[in-house]
Amino acid sequence: MEKICLLLCRSGDTYDISELAESIKWKGRKGSAARSLSVSLADNANCRSNINVTEGNQLVFKYGKNELFRGMIMSQQQGSGRKMPVTAYDNGIYLSNNKDTFIYENKTAHDIFIDVCKRFGIKYSDVAGTAYKIPNLTKSKTTAWDVIQDALSQDYKTTGKRHYVMSSKGVLSLVKRQEKILEYMLESGVNLISYSYKRSIENIKTRLKILSDEDTAAAFKKDSGLEKKIGIFQEIEQKDDNLSEAQLGDYINETLKEISTPEISLTAEAVGMPEAISGMGIYVRIPDLNISSKFYIDEDTHTFKGGGHTMSLKLNSVNE
Repeated sequence: MEKICLLLCRSGDTYDISELAESIKWKGRKGSAARSLSVSLADNANCRSNINVTEGNQLVFKYGKNELFRGMIMSQQQGSGRKMPVTAYDNGIYLSNNKDTFIYENKTAHDIFIDVCKRFGIKYSDVAGTAYKIPNLTKSKTTAWDVIQDALSQDYKTTGKRHYVMSSKGVLSLVKRQEKILEYMLESGVNLISYSYKRSIENIKTRLKILSDEDTAAAFKKDSGLEKKIGIFQEIEQKDDNLSEAQLGDYINETLKEISTPEISLTAEAVGMPEAISGMGIYVRIPDLNISSKFYIDEDTHTFKGGGHTMSLKLNSVNE
């Protein structure tokens, strides 16, 4: 059993407050800038952490030899129950809590990521290169996180490659998702406690039409094989004037591939594995449902309590 270590960094000093921690939840989700750590601490005259949320106190959480979280405490509560729930966020919170006007021309998503980090003094490293130069991206009075997500979305729709932002030891990175597949399998009867599996075509589209400013078809594509099975479901989009003909072709191909894919999702309760966090890929094997394939983690909650570690995961199967 791995040992839990919870460190409080306050006024330049570091204190081990592991014995005050009654339960710890460490979680994140796709689309959220920061991961969070929620801790229930004992809080009485004999056991007191002396946390002051207004002083920029930091928490470091280690599980065994591995540091899982480092971030600033941003919420604390105290009451007659003599417990102190605190919540900390990693440095991704600076992306969601900083606003500005952003104007970029012919910049890649990784160029934009680096510029945003420099603009707000956020430490970064290990930036995966992205190939597509976005002709124009202007975002007025919005968050740093929003402009990065917009850039990554445009890159994905043109190249079909997904990237995501992650934080480790107080440093942000931009990571290519396909490179992050865990050599670990969730398997019923082994480490999978319970699960719920869903397949849906409620939001599926079989064809995509892109309109010009004159509302004429600038591009059109359909999945004929799928239409023979389920009929026609059409989506319409307005053409981005910054896209060349070649870029428009790539865009419609990748977008149709995405919107014509059925929703396949899985929620799972399992024995905890620290590496299983949002953005990662993981293999799942459930013989009863004929499932033996790769899923991506959209949301994760890891619970550490009473010496045990469990995790709740929301996963989806994506056509890469």
